Amino acid sequence: MPRDATATREALLRQAERLFARRGLYQVQVREIVEAAGQRNVSALNYHFGSREGVIEAILTRYGEPTDVARGELLALVGRDAPTRDLVAALVVPYTAHLRTPEGRDYLRIVAQMSATFSNWRVLGPGTGPRLIEILSLLEQRPSHLPDAVRGERVIELIMLMTVAAGERARVLERHPDQELDHDTFAANLTDVLVGVLEAPLRGPLPALEVDTEAG
Repeated sequence: MPRDATATREALLRQAERLFARRGLYQVQVREIVEAAGQRNVSALNYHFGSREGVIEAILTRYGEPTDVARGELLALVGRDAPTRDLVAALVVPYTAHLRTPEGRDYLRIVAQMSATFSNWRVLGPGTGPRLIEILSLLEQRPSHLPDAVRGERVIELIMLMTVAAGERARVLERHPDQELDHDTFAANLTDVLVGVLEAPLRGPLPALEVDTEAG
């Protein structure tokens, strides 16, 4: 790809990240991305990415692939039989590392908007790498005394909580970089919260409570 085309593609990708993170994946018009990237031809985005979905996939691949590589390295370090906290940390540490850059923070805010896809975590695709699937599959087997359906549900809840918590942290950091909770403590605390999601006891049905849902 010629240098000017490469620069155009990069500008489109970066402006899409910025706008999607702040305005929403489906609230931003293609025309706005093209104009923000300094392009006059409204078809520039379709030329480089094929469609809006194509640019979203490019964003997920751009950050998701190195994140998955890092997760694989941590998994190799701790081993498949590692304590649950170590396996969860192998998910959290590479993911929250994106909080350190403006581009990474935009990525986290984008992923947080994609909760409708989280139940399909077993499907390999943009942003869902083999090491992510492997670690989640290991966690889905724990604790072994819980019913399969409960463990499966908790893995989805783990994904939701991790992505939303990181996305909100990214949003706050953009406005207030000096947070009382430092980065390492945030990542460690999030890891411990997610371990709690997986390992909390199942206490049985909730008590029957009368709730008045009718407006006065």
